[in-house]
Amino acid sequence: MGPRLLLVVIAIAGSLQGMGSATAQVYPSHPVTMVVPFPAAGPADVLARILGERMRASLGQTVVIENVGGAGGSIGVGRVARAAPDGYTIDIGQWDTHIGNGPIYPLQYDLQKDFEPIVLISTNPQIIVARKGVPANDLKDLIAWLKTNSAKATQGTAGHGSGSHVSGVFFQHLTGTRFQFVPYRGAGPARQDLVAGQIDLMIDQAGNSLPQVRAGTIKAYAVTDKARLTAAPEIPTAAEAGIAGLEISIWHALWMPKGTPKEIIAKLNAAVVDALADAGVRKRLGDLGQEIPTREQQNPGTLAAYHKAEIEKWWPVLKEANIKGE
Repeated sequence: MGPRLLLVVIAIAGSLQGMGSATAQVYPSHPVTMVVPFPAAGPADVLARILGERMRASLGQTVVIENVGGAGGSIGVGRVARAAPDGYTIDIGQWDTHIGNGPIYPLQYDLQKDFEPIVLISTNPQIIVARKGVPANDLKDLIAWLKTNSAKATQGTAGHGSGSHVSGVFFQHLTGTRFQFVPYRGAGPARQDLVAGQIDLMIDQAGNSLPQVRAGTIKAYAVTDKARLTAAPEIPTAAEAGIAGLEISIWHALWMPKGTPKEIIAKLNAAVVDALADAGVRKRLGDLGQEIPTREQQNPGTLAAYHKAEIEKWWPVLKEANIKGE
């Protein structure tokens, strides 16, 4: 290769590298799509819209919410996995889609290798709740009642293999109880039947059940977290109520396709951090029972480590229970 040709090659390489940096500097130059892998009006959808509205101020572009439901959220997550790694397609995933679906569905993507972590948005501990007519006054009484009524007791779930279903299986394992699972198409219909007295029990996201608990239409027994809820400090933790180890939160986080430039990841992370620092956003999330991570935890590395730990904790439980997608 002659000196002149070598200089041309070096110049082209430098230009290509400069183009990558320039792309990151102007990002985003058009609207960003946030894929919600569930139907509208669910918890993930509500969080996406609250965040997207505030992120527009930091990004200078609209965040378009796209609902792509089906197969426990795996269809929507798969859409993001196959998207171009250019920063314009985001996945708002949660426990079901990025933990539960791993052993349950034959996924066409790798949850640990095909995504770039952006930020952990919030955690939403669950509440053990029962219909108003259940005679138990505390969690120990509820366990005793379930053991006495194992042939007819029922727990409603948000669907086969959902977080509420897995939580129920884990509850049975820890307490030695047995009851029938009744799968619904989402937590909303199950909660309606709980209020109506058609089912006995749910382990539901705090943000979903708190309004009914406060209205007195259902009973709350414990929170599935290490600490009591900020929004409902009167409800004891499961450990305080008598079940050590029953800790499971339905968290939400953002991911992008593998290979997304680090500069773009940093810009998007900064936009979410700004949103989570906004007083209005914090109040709206708090009203939904969402617990926001500390500022120091709002980074890609923390999400990656948290995700890895959750997989190591829950995949053996799911495989042992042999829960498979329907």
